[in-house]
Amino acid sequence: MSKRELGRSGIQVPLLTFGGNVFGWTVDQAASFNLLDALLDHKLNFIDTADVYSSWVEGNHGGESETIIGNWLKKTGKRDQIILATKVGKPMGEGKVGLSPRYIKEAVEASLKRLQTDYIDLYQSHDDDADTPLAESLAAFDALIKEGKVRAIGASNYSAPRLAEALKVSKENGLARYETLQPQYNLYDRKVYEEALEKVVTDNGLGVINFYGLAAGFLTGKYRTKADASKSKRGENVVARCLNERGLKVLQGLDQVAEKHGAQPGQVALAWQIARPSITSPIVSATSLQQLNELAQAATLKLDDADIRTLNDASAW
Repeated sequence: MSKRELGRSGIQVPLLTFGGNVFGWTVDQAASFNLLDALLDHKLNFIDTADVYSSWVEGNHGGESETIIGNWLKKTGKRDQIILATKVGKPMGEGKVGLSPRYIKEAVEASLKRLQTDYIDLYQSHDDDADTPLAESLAAFDALIKEGKVRAIGASNYSAPRLAEALKVSKENGLARYETLQPQYNLYDRKVYEEALEKVVTDNGLGVINFYGLAAGFLTGKYRTKADASKSKRGENVVARCLNERGLKVLQGLDQVAEKHGAQPGQVALAWQIARPSITSPIVSATSLQQLNELAQAATLKLDDADIRTLNDASAW
């Protein structure tokens, strides 16, 4: 498995990142353990989660994904074999939100406890916090790195101006900087990233681990008619958002390239992202070993210039 560096952190990761949002949501602990075992078999050892996963499930409170990963780490003793990323900032209860130094210190201890580890490889701001000065948040993250609790930090859901400002604040104050960005990016959702964020990333040598790599399943070709909305819990939203003239053009492009390579549309969609110079490792999830086996093959699928042009034209914004 080829590897790429996360920004300038020195941390090497595979070409695909596994999204742990499914743990404690669409897969239970036993199935999660099977997926984690299989990920290592595929040498896909970069796991991204968040403290808030999966609080949206009835009966959950957040922390379920981290807890499952922690239980797996305790059972297997394989902490040194994985690169572990998590996030802070989304609402986790009364007074537990944002990026104040007080809350960052509280939240990281809670995550470390749930994950049953003494360090996090990549600790990310899940949302920008306009109410806390960037210098204060970054100083808190810097302290965690110096304490050995965090190896590197990253940002998710930041606008281009705020990301650039954060990098400037780090440089001016001698603080640890965001080494990664986690934006929404895929063949359907290109504009926001390509219009402004990509330049900030490339100018500053940041790594990019984009989420919704398969546009919530749309880019697998699973949703081609309105009737397909019934295929999953997310189906209605996916069909309402993506099943339009442009979305159908994207699927046609994916079908064309997939047929040429004897591949699946989802594999092609991920291979297109991997081939983009500014992208480090797209995030993708699976809920079964069969899905995981299929997705893993995207890391070895090489698209040529004609394939890239076909997909770029089909998804032009």
